[in-house]
Amino acid sequence: MDFSQVKKAMELKSQLSKIQKELDKIVVEGEKGSVKVTVNGQQKLLSITIDPEAMKPEKTRQLEDNIIKAINDATEKAKKAASKEMSGMMGGMGMPGLG
Repeated sequence: MDFSQVKKAMELKSQLSKIQKELDKIVVEGEKGSVKVTVNGQQKLLSITIDPEAMKPEKTRQLEDNIIKAINDATEKAKKAASKEMSGMMGGMGMPGLG
C-alpha cells in the first residue's frame, strides 16, 4: 500500500466519522394510532410515547401492533434520511453511485 492509498483511507475514515455524527443529529418520528416513536439517523430508538388510554388490558394486542408499526415507520424514515445525507456527503468524494 503506497502513501496515496493510506492517505485516501485516512480521509475516508474521517469522512465516515463525520457522517456518523451527522446521522446522530437526524431525528425522525413514526406514529401509529396512540404510539409515537423517535429514531435517529443511525436507526437508534430514542423515545416511545404512548397515550395512557391505549394501555387498557383489552387493548394490549392493538398497542403491541401499533408499537411495532410505529417503530418500523420511524426506522424506514431514518433509513431514507440517512441515505440522503450520506449521498450528499459522499458525493464529493468521487465514490461511484453516490451523489
